Amino acid sequence: MSGSDTAPFLSQADDTDDGPAPGTPGLPGSMGNPKSEDPEVLDQEGLQRITGLSSGRSALIVAVLCYINLLNYMDRFTVAGVLPDIEQFFDIGDGSSGLIQTVFISSYMVLAPVFGYLGDRYNRKYLMCGGIAFWSLVTLGSSFIPRERFWLLLLTRGLVGVGEASYSTIAPTLIADLFVADQRSRMLSVFYFAIPVGSGLGYIAGSKVKDVAGDWHWALRVTPGLGVLAVVLLFLVVREPPRGAVERHSDSPPLNPTSWWADLRALARNPSFILSSLGFTAVAFVTGSLALWAPAFLLRSRVVLGETPPCLPGDSCSSSDSLIFGLITCLTGVLGVGLGVEISRRLRRTNPRADPLVCAAGLLGSAPFLFLALACARGSIVATYIFIFIGETLLSMNWAIVADILLYVVIPTRRSTAEAFQIVLSHLLGDAGSPYLIGSISDRLRRDWPPSFLSEFRALQFSLMLCAFVGALGGAAFLGTAIFIESDRRQAQLHVQGLLPETGPTDDRIVVPQRGRSTRVPVSSVLI
Repeated sequence: MSGSDTAPFLSQADDTDDGPAPGTPGLPGSMGNPKSEDPEVLDQEGLQRITGLSSGRSALIVAVLCYINLLNYMDRFTVAGVLPDIEQFFDIGDGSSGLIQTVFISSYMVLAPVFGYLGDRYNRKYLMCGGIAFWSLVTLGSSFIPRERFWLLLLTRGLVGVGEASYSTIAPTLIADLFVADQRSRMLSVFYFAIPVGSGLGYIAGSKVKDVAGDWHWALRVTPGLGVLAVVLLFLVVREPPRGAVERHSDSPPLNPTSWWADLRALARNPSFILSSLGFTAVAFVTGSLALWAPAFLLRSRVVLGETPPCLPGDSCSSSDSLIFGLITCLTGVLGVGLGVEISRRLRRTNPRADPLVCAAGLLGSAPFLFLALACARGSIVATYIFIFIGETLLSMNWAIVADILLYVVIPTRRSTAEAFQIVLSHLLGDAGSPYLIGSISDRLRRDWPPSFLSEFRALQFSLMLCAFVGALGGAAFLGTAIFIESDRRQAQLHVQGLLPETGPTDDRIVVPQRGRSTRVPVSSVLI
């Protein structure tokens, strides 16, 4: 009967393999019309036809996203720029100071999967608008906390993570849906320029606004006003492009979201994604530690060298180190991100594993220079700054490349989830705990030594040396990524083109005969 031929449990495609059927067009050795090994790269006219946005409008959207990313990191590191004043105001030690950043990163880390799930399924523009508006209000409120309410400062810094999680997991996926190939790499490099530049501006704004106003609280009141402008620009300029359309062939069916658990299983089976995320975790550990503690370490070094008076209770901490370190962070960030992207772009012509190899070289190269920066601090502050400059330049080579790796080894419908997973992993094992860990090690070492400015300097110096070791481990993770990067990238390309349909675990499917053919269907769909 015809009814038996159309029963629900036989509704799956006719195949007996988990991969594409023989004769599928575009696969090597198939009987169909072969396509090139690499997917077709669209020109400007093709991109405009698919996204419905002109090249100028797409570039303007990236500019708005870049501005918000810059503002994001500027706010994050404004606190580090005035950290000695915060310690004096609340009368706290190094461990409690590190907790400020740890609480923020922990909140950000926990909320990232929520916004990753939402970003793969709902309008990304409105999610970002709501998150940034909330972040601006909380940041402004944190500037009015009295000195006996340090716990309230920790709470507000935790709530700031809501806004940053809503943005960081979603914005890169918008860029991925507007551009392809080298265009995407260039736009991502522009977007990730904002990380070091925004971080540096955070140090500069924090220290200079404090000096002008005579009160560190005003440093926290700069970014909320700029956040309101960011919400307006998001609402008026940004438009939602179709997910993954620029990577599909015209005759390919649109990709549909899978369940969240299916997304997680697929990501866990993606070795390039896992290993590159572990490598990026090392980057987050090192940058998180340096971001919070480098200005304080440089101040203590100057005190030991007799170049700066000590920061005594009740006095404002006067030092140019936050300003200098901020300028170095801006310059090395621009130089490192641009250098990494350009080297990788050139090496790709001859080596398809160029991206993870450049990341590995950056991390492995930065480790000895960061160690030398710490070791030379008691002898020469100039040598310390030189080694910091070289180490941070090499470290910054990773930012845009890691984002690009994620976007081409993960299919479009689970990229926000992948961004969220990478954020959770990198912060859980990276900068969520590294500032607190460094501060706690410093406090523990100081307890064993006589109280002095030298012991404060040495304790922080020895604890920061952990960063060089972690950086070397991250470089090893990127070397592992290079082993799998080619196969994982090709698999994602085939999936996007509709040539490699997703299936569940092999042990959850059985073969059912239908009209002399075998059809693989889920066990749960067979009625007994």
